[in-house]
Parts: sequence; structure tokens; C-alpha cells
Amino acid sequence: MVRVPYDDLYAKLREAMLRLGMADERAAVCARLFAETTRDGVYTHGLNRFPRFAAQVGNGTVDVNAEPTKVAGFGGLERWDGHSGVGNLNALACMGRAIALAKEHGIGAVALANTNHWMRGGTYGWQAAEQGLFAICWTNTLANLPAWGAATPTLGNNPLVIAVPRMDGHIVLDMAMSQFSYGSLAAYSKREQLLPVDGGFDTTGNLTRDAAAIEASQRALPVGYWKGSGLALVLDMVGAMLSGGHATYQIPRESTRETGLSQILLAIDPSAVASAYELTKTADGIVGSLREATPVDPAKPVRYPGEETLRLREENLRLGVPVDPEIWKQISDPSAQ
Repeated sequence: MVRVPYDDLYAKLREAMLRLGMADERAAVCARLFAETTRDGVYTHGLNRFPRFAAQVGNGTVDVNAEPTKVAGFGGLERWDGHSGVGNLNALACMGRAIALAKEHGIGAVALANTNHWMRGGTYGWQAAEQGLFAICWTNTLANLPAWGAATPTLGNNPLVIAVPRMDGHIVLDMAMSQFSYGSLAAYSKREQLLPVDGGFDTTGNLTRDAAAIEASQRALPVGYWKGSGLALVLDMVGAMLSGGHATYQIPRESTRETGLSQILLAIDPSAVASAYELTKTADGIVGSLREATPVDPAKPVRYPGEETLRLREENLRLGVPVDPEIWKQISDPSAQ
């Protein structure tokens, strides 16, 4: 990895988005989302994801000009169609709509169908938390996770995001239903590094920390074993049923053809039922209690979800954002491809 200034990363990504045919304003926002994801240390879903994104634009899976539209709604619940548009732009717009609904009704939910990969799901949790709102959102995916007791993938790893606003650092949980996302598996495999814990099964059915073996078997381990498997299933069902979109079994299984995803973006405005003082006192009490836990390794204090993001954000803005040299060369000098 090499480090580049954040502004340079953003500028090169914006140029790359323009080359893909995006209008200027949309290119700027999409580039910012990719750059911020990389800045915040989610390398697998930022710059490293760009080559696959570009391939999907090239093969027509992603329509860079399509924008989401409302198709139905009542009160604080609406159904939207993403029209196969850019996944992170669709999700950003629909979380923005959920936030607006929440400010009007207390709770706002947008069920989004016919969209594409939203890249870093945590983006939309941070989006709500930075406006003082709670968020719960998730997406389904292509089938890449075996149901518990099965040897072939029939579920998606269906990332789930829960965000809690807090003055001294928002709490943002962003997790897949597999112990490791396939982006993380690819990163470990490329470094020829073992996973810190078992992440799936090899082709002979044994649990393993070998990321390459899990990629080969397509048998990633659900979080919590049967519990994660069950949660992946119900997230898929709720997303597809409320949005009127595709379930995992209907989504193309080839990674560069993955499209037609269903997503839920829900925001909750606590201001109507609780004061800022009450919310802060409760959140700080919970975090304070967490801090009192005795760490297994004194050099690694217990963290809340999102705390490492804030640390990496500061470090990467100060030192430069780590980027893959090969991918950086591709977007910096497209003629060399």
C-alpha cells in the first residue's frame, strides 16, 4: 500500500467517474463516497471496489444516469425504484428521504428496489447520525452464503447497519451476515495472511482461517452460525417484500452482473420523545460501562462500533490515505491500462 493525500484521491476518483459517463454533480458525489470510504479505512469497499464498479458500468449492469423515483407510500413508509442506477447514489438519496420522513413523522422508512451495490453500508448510518437520527438499514446481495447446514450458497451476506447518534462519537455498526465479507477475504488472500478467527469451510468441509480456501469453497461462515443464517434470511425477506423487488435467489450470481438488489433505509428522529440531555446521558453511560471492561490485551482497549473509523479517518487525513498501488495507477493513468 502507498499513501496519497485525500484531496488527490478524491480528484482522481472524480475524473474516473466522469470518464464513466456520469454528469458532473453526480460524479462529484459518487467520488466523494468512494474516497470517504477509503479514508475511513473500509478499503475493500472504497477504491479497491472501483474496478468492479467500472466493469458493471461497462457491461450495462449499472446505469450512471438513472435516478431513484418514488412509486408508492403512506405516512412515513415509502417504496422507491432505483432503476439500476449507481448504488451508493441511490442509497444516499433514499436515506436522505428517510431522514426527511423521520423529521416529519418521527420514523421514516424507504424500501428501495432495483438498485445496485451500495458500497459501504455504514455511509448511510453516518449520514443519519450526523443529523442526530438513529438509523437501521440493510441490503440483500447475490447468493454468497450457505444457509446453516447447507454446502452451497443460497443466502446473501446481507449487510446490516445500525447507527446511534452521540455528541462524543457516533456509534455505527456495519456488519455482514458472514463472519468476513468477500472483500475482506480477498484482501487477506492477496496478502497471503490467515484470518484472525475461522471464517468458513474449505472444500473438504473443515473450518479454516485460510481466506483463499473459503473463496474456493464458497462456504463462508455465518455470524453466530445458525443465528446469522436465520438473520440473513429474514433480512432478505423483509427487504424484498417491502420494496417489491428481488430476493437473493433472483439476483444474478456472477459478481459483475449483480444487480436488482433490495434495500431498507430507516431513520428515527428521537427529538420528539427525548431531550438531547437525556440521550447524551444514556449513551455516555453505556459507553462508559464498556470502557470499564477488562481487555484481554492491555494494548487493545475495548472499542465501540465506529470508534476505529474515527481514528483511521484522522490518521489517514494526516498521513495520506492508503491505496493499492495497482488500482491507484489504473485511475491515475487510464492510458496505461
